[in-house]
Amino acid sequence: MLQTHADSRVLGYLGRALSFELSAVQLYTTQARLLGIWGLVEESARLREEAREELTHAERIIARMLALSVAPNASQLRPVKLGESLHDLLAYDVEFELELVHLYNQAVEHCSRVGDQDNRVFFESLLNEEKAHARELTEWLSKIGQAGASGGSANAS
Repeated sequence: MLQTHADSRVLGYLGRALSFELSAVQLYTTQARLLGIWGLVEESARLREEAREELTHAERIIARMLALSVAPNASQLRPVKLGESLHDLLAYDVEFELELVHLYNQAVEHCSRVGDQDNRVFFESLLNEEKAHARELTEWLSKIGQAGASGGSANAS
């Protein structure tokens, strides 16, 4: 690889973002399988789609790292958290997404401070998508909560 002139903190944000996004792929894929086992077919399909969206984010981060002449390296995947109901899974997913939003907020703020407009725009794009994703999951969680235990239990049909 060529020598990079990118800010070391930007590279750190990219590495952490890649770890988060790949962790999200693992999380949503695992949860989709679990929902399938529980017979929640539509919910399973929705989380499979979430996994595909997160994989797209990971691919964009990898492309960005390569454009900055840095070899992508996700440092650590986060452990998958499961639960006993759809409500449990979604509650964890919202928490996870909010951590990712926080990371992207920090990256945008840093890029703004150092005048790195290209990376600021890159991180803002991911931030806006993850904010929307967190909102969608929060709304889904709210609907599950309103439906009561029968709408969110593992035994729901």
